[in-house]
Amino acid sequence: MAVLGSPAVTDSRLPQFLRALRHRNYRLFFIGQLISLIGTWMQSVAQGWLVLRLTDSPALLGLVAAASSLPVLLFSLPAGTVVDRVSKQKLLLATQLAAMLLAIALAVLTISGLIQVWHILVMAMLLGFVNAFDAPTRQSFTVEMVGREDLLNAIALNSSIFNAARMIGPAVAGLLVALIGEGPAFALNAVSFVFVIASLLMMRLPPFTAPKASRSSDQLKEGLRYIKQERRVQALLIQAMAISLFCFVHIPLLPVFARDVLGTGAAGLGALSSASGLGALAAALILAQLGDKLPRGRLLMVAALLYPLLMIMFTTTRQLPLAMALIGVAGWAGVTTMALTNTLIQALVPDALRGRVMSVFTLILMGMSPMGGLVAGVLAEMIGSVPLVVAASAVIGWVIIIVANWRAPFLRQL
Repeated sequence: MAVLGSPAVTDSRLPQFLRALRHRNYRLFFIGQLISLIGTWMQSVAQGWLVLRLTDSPALLGLVAAASSLPVLLFSLPAGTVVDRVSKQKLLLATQLAAMLLAIALAVLTISGLIQVWHILVMAMLLGFVNAFDAPTRQSFTVEMVGREDLLNAIALNSSIFNAARMIGPAVAGLLVALIGEGPAFALNAVSFVFVIASLLMMRLPPFTAPKASRSSDQLKEGLRYIKQERRVQALLIQAMAISLFCFVHIPLLPVFARDVLGTGAAGLGALSSASGLGALAAALILAQLGDKLPRGRLLMVAALLYPLLMIMFTTTRQLPLAMALIGVAGWAGVTTMALTNTLIQALVPDALRGRVMSVFTLILMGMSPMGGLVAGVLAEMIGSVPLVVAASAVIGWVIIIVANWRAPFLRQL
């Protein structure tokens, strides 16, 4: 098994909130991911707008999101057993190359004018299969690059680059789509994968030694048994599930909010996504700077309870500036919740089980959220009101979070 943490350097010029960048491998990862994630967010926004343009259907927006999540639901748990048994560097190289090829295919079909909704559905499903392996690998690879001492800082920095990209990518995509269409956004995303692939190839890691072989089913049962017995991890996952399944449903429906509720176009959609990214980036930077000094359990409770309330308020506004402000603060609450949940779980879980437990977290975060979006999209099309459905879903999530915190008061002491 690889030794945790890459060799660190002492650099007094680095601010405290960048201390994970002492590690060479993590520096390479940080730069490659920042560039690649900008492309990923460009594709996400352009794809949503393309589906709405082709179909004019909230239900199909949800269906595309669900198509990407179905493989995550089906394969995340078995993927966790793979992550614990193979080189994470090589597995990430494979997933990034596959994602790049899918982005190329989407760009070619769109630019050529041949694109149809079923193409988008198929490629969303294939990308979901890639993400089922990529996400738990990426989550559990972080500790191998920086060690436990800098883990919270690295997770916060991961969130910061994710949300910096979330702020930049949608804004660029909105302008590109408005000026020349969705195809160039997909093409630029394909190019962005070159940087993360190069960063992985340049890393210096100790030779990987595979653990003693055992049946995948036994390994999976061992991970699930641990979650059942460890009440703290179980409570953290239940709270994350409530937010992902019931409070993130607005994400695939943002094009509808931009066009039909707020009366703006592709540029307005980019502005909403960027505002959410700005709030999320602020959360990541605060955690990177002050994470070790903050009462993590209490902050987690406050952020988790605040998020659904902000989403309810978001559904009631019809003014773009106020909607941007609300979704921006919601971005702060959402990232604070998920980054702290990620950190606390990884701090509790034994190294040998990390891939399997993080695969459950991936299933919750990436698998359940789009399924919630699908149900919300279908209900919104039946009822005729996207804001009403999103608000009602957030109320359900808020109630579950209250119950989870009431039944697990020990979370506030973490």
